[in-house]
Amino acid sequence: MQKLIQFLREVDDDAQMERKLNALLTPNEMSEMQHRLQIFELLRQGMTQREIAKQLGVGIATVTRGSRAFKELQEDDSL
Repeated sequence: MQKLIQFLREVDDDAQMERKLNALLTPNEMSEMQHRLQIFELLRQGMTQREIAKQLGVGIATVTRGSRAFKELQEDDSL
């Protein structure tokens, strides 16, 4: 994981970060990451999991996984 973090830190601008992410991830993986970020934002806004699934056109299981990850991030931030 440290190598990945270091690789991504070595950027000068957003365009370079985008090129690195495109080199690392498939289009499907990029889409999944974008959905995960949208899920985080909608959870932050207080939207229910069912509402999020409907709005994003993803399965409830996808939102549930995102919700668990979001809760873990919140717990880490509170330390």
